[in-house]
Amino acid sequence: MKSAIFQRALQLGFDDCRFTTARPPDHAAQFQSWLRAGLHGQMDYLARNAHKRMEPALVLDAAKTIITLAASYATPSPERGRPPAGAAGEIARYARHGDYHQVLGGRLKELAAFVNSLGGGARSLWYVDTGPLLERDLAERAGLGFVGKHTNLISRKLGNWMLLAEIITTLELEPDAPEKNRCGSCRRCLQACPTDALPAPFQLDARRCISYLTIELKGAIPEELRPLIGRRIYGCDDCLAVCPWNRFAHQGAMMRPHYRPDLAAPDLMELLSLDEASFEWRFAGTPIRRAKRRGLLRNVCVALGNIGDEAALPALERAAADAEPLVAEHARWAIARIRSRIPAV
Repeated sequence: MKSAIFQRALQLGFDDCRFTTARPPDHAAQFQSWLRAGLHGQMDYLARNAHKRMEPALVLDAAKTIITLAASYATPSPERGRPPAGAAGEIARYARHGDYHQVLGGRLKELAAFVNSLGGGARSLWYVDTGPLLERDLAERAGLGFVGKHTNLISRKLGNWMLLAEIITTLELEPDAPEKNRCGSCRRCLQACPTDALPAPFQLDARRCISYLTIELKGAIPEELRPLIGRRIYGCDDCLAVCPWNRFAHQGAMMRPHYRPDLAAPDLMELLSLDEASFEWRFAGTPIRRAKRRGLLRNVCVALGNIGDEAALPALERAAADAEPLVAEHARWAIARIRSRIPAV
C-alpha cells in the first residue's frame, strides 16, 4: 500500500512522500518551552491549539499514520540570486506563485480519498499549513528531510525550497526511517539573518523574523527593526537562500504552472498606489492577500524608506494621508528617513 500511495503522490505532482507514525512529535517539549518564552509573538493560534500539535490522536481519533509530502517551489534558474534593482520590492519565493493552499489542497483531497480506498473503513484528514500538526518535526521523523539550524526543513533531494503537507489517517502503514541532521558545522543561515532572529542553532525568535514582521504581525513594525527589513515587502528568504543543500533544488511539477514572474521584483511606487479594489485584483489567488492592503502597504512604505530617494516622496506623502492609520504612520516614517539622506543645500 505504501508503494501505491507514493506513486499516486508523484502522479499528482508532489516531489516526495514519506510515512511516520501518529505518535506525539519528538520535540513537543521544546515547542512548549518556545511558547512559554513568548517567542511566537502574536501568533496566538499556535498556543491555542498546542495540545493538539503535541498529540496527533486529538486531531484524528484512532490515527495510526501520518503521510508527509513535499512540493518544490524553487524559482526559475535565471532568477536565482538576482537582486531587485531600482525601487523594486522583494517577495519571498513561495509567494511568487499562486496560493499553495489552493494548489496543493485539491491534490491532497484526491490523495486522501485514494488512501481511504486502500483500507476498508479508513478515515483520513489532510492539511497544508492549516492543521494543528508540528509538520517539520513529523517530516523529519518520516525521513522527508531534516530540520536545519534555521528551523526550516531541508531535503537532500530538494534543498529547502519546499512546501509541506500532511495526511493523517487511521490506516496503519510501516513508518520510514527518520532523517538525521546534516548541517554539520555550517552556520551560513545564522550569519545571513538580517535581524538576528536566529540567536543560536535551531532557535528562532519569531518576533524578529522578517517573515513574521511583514506577514504575521498585524500592527506597527518596531522602529528599530524597520531599517533591517531592506526592500523586503512579503517574507524573507535570506536564511534559506544561503543553504548549500539548495544545489539539489529544482522546480517542482506542481508549482511550476502557478509561477508569477510579475511578483519577482514589483515596483514599489505602483504598489503604493493600490486601493482596496486594485489590491484584491492584483493579488487574487496569491498568498499575498493574507497581508491585506494595510499590511502590504505598511511594508511598502518601510521598503521605500530604506531604499527610496526623492522620487518616492510624492507617493509617500499621498500615503501619509491614507485613511488607514497603519499605512499613514509608516509613510511618515519613510518620508523622514529619506529626507535624512538628502544632503543639505
